[in-house]
Amino acid sequence: MSPMVKLLVLALAVPALSCATSPQPVPRTLQAGIDRIVDEAALSGRTIAVSLTDLEEGISYGRNDHEIMHAASTMKVPVMLALMEAVDRGELRFEQPVPVRNEFRSIVDGSEFTLIAGEDGDPDLYDQVGSSAPLEELMRRMIVRSSNLATNLLIELATPTRVMDLMSRIGARDIEVLRGVEDEKAYEAGLNNVATAHDLMLVMKAIAERKAISRDASERMLAILEQQEFRSKIPAGLPPGTRVANKTGTITRISHDAAIVYPPGRRPYVLVVLTRGYDDGSVAASQIAAVSSAVWDHLGNARNR
Repeated sequence: MSPMVKLLVLALAVPALSCATSPQPVPRTLQAGIDRIVDEAALSGRTIAVSLTDLEEGISYGRNDHEIMHAASTMKVPVMLALMEAVDRGELRFEQPVPVRNEFRSIVDGSEFTLIAGEDGDPDLYDQVGSSAPLEELMRRMIVRSSNLATNLLIELATPTRVMDLMSRIGARDIEVLRGVEDEKAYEAGLNNVATAHDLMLVMKAIAERKAISRDASERMLAILEQQEFRSKIPAGLPPGTRVANKTGTITRISHDAAIVYPPGRRPYVLVVLTRGYDDGSVAASQIAAVSSAVWDHLGNARNR
């Protein structure tokens, strides 16, 4: 086959592949339900970003989904992926002991800072300072209880460079993990972890499809995410008992949730809702739950329609 013919074949093949894998448009009723919530928030100067992909029907929807926001604790999911990759490569072991300490260095000038147990979702871990804990246990605490102490210990093992390299390979190039948490000097200098709803969706989708690192690693991460103890956002918009694997993130005027939702009798869907500008965290949580409920009304009840 001549070079010109080869180029013609490729030119014809790529559009065909693109059409075959292109997402289906979101139903108007579902889009209208989400848009109403997002538009009402915008009228009061708040931002809601939504990214949805359904692995069953192929539906895909995004609203403000490329808006870059402070990642808050959603950055702990990329850290988990980087740790899982290191375990898969044999560089780390789940059972290896990790010294538990509460002294960290700012990425700005190397000055020391500590975390406050009372401001952490997992204050019990501070009782272990001076001892050690298995890597897998710290990883579970980082996700399930959103432990800041565990996160700062683990990100030193994962390293921000490796986390972002992995995100780039997944296609989540707008996720930036520069540091651990509570580095006030970095925060004041604008050196923050950031994410978009779209890129967090790509990460959660890779896990849901068992394509994140390896099938075994994906299964382990799903098992951890399903143990999540913070359920006031996306899970609150679902019927009681619905299987869901999620990770929240909350700081001042920021409230997020990224979830894999499993309606009975079908493949799951991935929903990410990020919010900014809510002074009352409970109001932000209720808005995230409202988006979740609107999605469930269509996808969760699909077999009853």
